[in-house]
Amino acid sequence: MADAPDEPEDTKDRRTLSELQGATRLAVDGTRAVTDIVQAMHDAVGVVPTKLGPGLVYSTIRGVTRLVGAGVERALAALAPLLGAGDGAGTRQRELVVAAVNGVLGDYLAASRNPLAITAGLRRGGAPLTLTREALAAAIPEASGHVVLLVHGSAASDLGWRWKGHDHGAALEQDLGVTAVYARYNSGLHISDNGALLRGLIGELLAAWPVAVEGLHIVAHSMGGLVARSACIDAAWLGALRTMVFLGTPHHGASLERGGNWIDTTLGLTPWTRPLARLGKVRSAGVTDLRFGSVRASDWQARDRFALGRDPRSPLPLPAGVACYAVAATLLRASGAARDSDGMVSVESALGVDSHRPEMNLVFPAGHTLVTTGSHLDLLSSPVVYEQLRGWLAQTARRS
Repeated sequence: MADAPDEPEDTKDRRTLSELQGATRLAVDGTRAVTDIVQAMHDAVGVVPTKLGPGLVYSTIRGVTRLVGAGVERALAALAPLLGAGDGAGTRQRELVVAAVNGVLGDYLAASRNPLAITAGLRRGGAPLTLTREALAAAIPEASGHVVLLVHGSAASDLGWRWKGHDHGAALEQDLGVTAVYARYNSGLHISDNGALLRGLIGELLAAWPVAVEGLHIVAHSMGGLVARSACIDAAWLGALRTMVFLGTPHHGASLERGGNWIDTTLGLTPWTRPLARLGKVRSAGVTDLRFGSVRASDWQARDRFALGRDPRSPLPLPAGVACYAVAATLLRASGAARDSDGMVSVESALGVDSHRPEMNLVFPAGHTLVTTGSHLDLLSSPVVYEQLRGWLAQTARRS
């Protein structure tokens, strides 16, 4: 499957304008937030920056920042009629940057209605799919009865599946005759919220699929595996799901987020460093959900997501009757240590093993797991991973 074609210049201009407006708002909000932090630090150590008093100084900074930001937004908005209406798929580079920003700040972007916020949807070749039978038949005239849905990870994009010249979805289409569809979502939102959105999108997709659906197969990378597991909860379409393959999914959390949580707590221990703890609390709900691999809303509701605490999850087994597989990677050439990692996710977590809470373990049958050498992103392009992926799906998604 080919990459999306280049955008017309006017479409590029419109998207650039929208993103400039979003970036301006983000910069203004960030400046005001940092001003709050600096003021809090000055208050904590008893520093008064001028004889006028800190209140007037900081309120002036906030006011000027707000006015400048509003002026820039008005200037950019004035160009919109000259560029026309509409939106486009965007370039790969731009989309990957926007996806990264959403990973870190996506919940804030969505809450503030920032133009940079990603809206969940299903795509193919970087273009959005309209989920009606007529539109899908026109967009995918070669549609197969076996649908492979690829779900990207945190701070990533559906375009990121093409990595180092390889795309698992495109390769599976060529080798197995399946049809690849790619999920796109704001990875800064809670995983359970994205799971609910994906659950609905899959239902619409299968209902509108232009040929009889023989099977749905999900291939997910990193956080995408948690979103996919969340989507399966009480899903009406589970009877159509044949396969789930998890590539480097932090089923029981990622150590980097746990480290970030400890830093937050340490900074909050003294009045002089407490204001700096606010910087750590910029990270999104999606990121903090990665601390333990939370997939249900009950895992985070009525809790301070930045507070240090025990794993709040209750057991959630893999979907019954679905062939589930897990792939883990390790940076160590001589693998074997239980806590090997791909730099982001430990082998234990990727294979569903929780050594602290055995009741949380996910049970993958013999022959349904693979541990390979490489980094977290190498899982997207590794020939070893692809050959295993193709072999697994060949058993449940044969060419029609």
